[in-house]
Amino acid sequence: MAVTPEPAAGQSITFEDGVRAILGAVTGQAVSDIALRQFTGGASRQVYAIDARGETDEPLRAVLRRDPPGHGDALRMRAEAACLRAAATAGVPVPAVFAAADDAAGIDAPYLLMERVDGESIPRQLQRNPEFEQVRPRLAGELGHVLGLIHRTPLDTLDILDDHDPLATIEQIYRDLDDPRPVVEAGLRWLRENPPQDHPKALVHGDFRLGNFLIAPDGVRAVLDWELAHLGNPIEDLGWLCVRSWRFGAEPPVGGLGTREQLLDGYQRATGYRPSAAELHWWEVFGTLKWLVLSRFQAERHFSGAERSIELAAIGRRACESEYDLLDVLGLLDPSVEIPASAHTAATVHDRPAPTEILELVAATLEDDIGSALTPEQGRSRYLLRVCANLLGIAARELSAGPATTGEVLGSLGAVGCESERELAEQLRGGRLSYSEDTVRRTMSTAVLARLLIANPRHIG
Repeated sequence: MAVTPEPAAGQSITFEDGVRAILGAVTGQAVSDIALRQFTGGASRQVYAIDARGETDEPLRAVLRRDPPGHGDALRMRAEAACLRAAATAGVPVPAVFAAADDAAGIDAPYLLMERVDGESIPRQLQRNPEFEQVRPRLAGELGHVLGLIHRTPLDTLDILDDHDPLATIEQIYRDLDDPRPVVEAGLRWLRENPPQDHPKALVHGDFRLGNFLIAPDGVRAVLDWELAHLGNPIEDLGWLCVRSWRFGAEPPVGGLGTREQLLDGYQRATGYRPSAAELHWWEVFGTLKWLVLSRFQAERHFSGAERSIELAAIGRRACESEYDLLDVLGLLDPSVEIPASAHTAATVHDRPAPTEILELVAATLEDDIGSALTPEQGRSRYLLRVCANLLGIAARELSAGPATTGEVLGSLGAVGCESERELAEQLRGGRLSYSEDTVRRTMSTAVLARLLIANPRHIG
């Protein structure tokens, strides 16, 4: 077996050196001309495309997933590798696992090296690009069929996975945040009052949504990102795929691609079982609440100082999108609520551009001028520029609105005898107020719309 040369004595082992050594051990070749490209996103794990050459001069292509150094979870990475191997035996389209370990020199974190599969994962391209026009009408059904294969995967090699009650787990994460929210309390109470149908434990992917598939013009090529896989009720995966956040602005309820009926048709073909509309709805409500809580959890990783990240910080402003979606899917959104959008016109001695105009100009320049000049190979930089531009836009809208929206929320809280949303949340948790009361619905809707008009007014349906 050929050995990739080690760095000279006294030289530190770089990340590139570490990847070269692992790829050399897997292929049995000395690896040269290696290039690493980090994919965009990466709020929880870092993902790199690898292009290299071996002794035969044949191109070597792979993907490396690793935890951020210093924030590794070896058990979860081992579980991900086990899921990929088990799912492959059940006929699920997944990348082949080349290597996985808790650590390696230069990698400095748990990692997973796997096959690089061709296909598209960007939701807007899958929803719009002409090359997917022929396959789009059948994708919802095909995804349902793939889920059926996942849920039929034998569990004999998956003892490493947990099988905790998902509702209890997400509620505990929420309680630990110590950020009581009326909408979350309403969702938790509804979910407890309307339990779903039980099913035998199955392999649950845990994050089955657009962005985590590779799709080609002929169909689904691979299911990715198994880091949240666990054992549980299989309908959880179907509900998660129907959550509005994973439609990425498109209308069809299944990933912005198709109907719930098409999804269930495909699932029935694979399993012989067709979930009812009621149980699919329960898991869609659960998924919406779950993403709301996880958004706050991810943002808290930044705000606590545990992991400084502009991406994680930006997610904190997106929690109100899921609050809106949760009220909507529960039928609790009050359509009569209107929040004044008049601009704040406080007197100033300063010349123009005003602070709001400065923020808007900088945001537009970052996204339209600087961002458009970056090459496709600088994809992560373009992504981070969009994050920055979005945050600047939020700041501009908040400055422009002034105190008006806060006043609307406080007035609405007073109508239910509460001084704060925390107090309203505690009243709902204790059962002293009901989430179905008209005044409570109006108060929750007012607070959520006030946040959403600043954070992302385009999200309001």
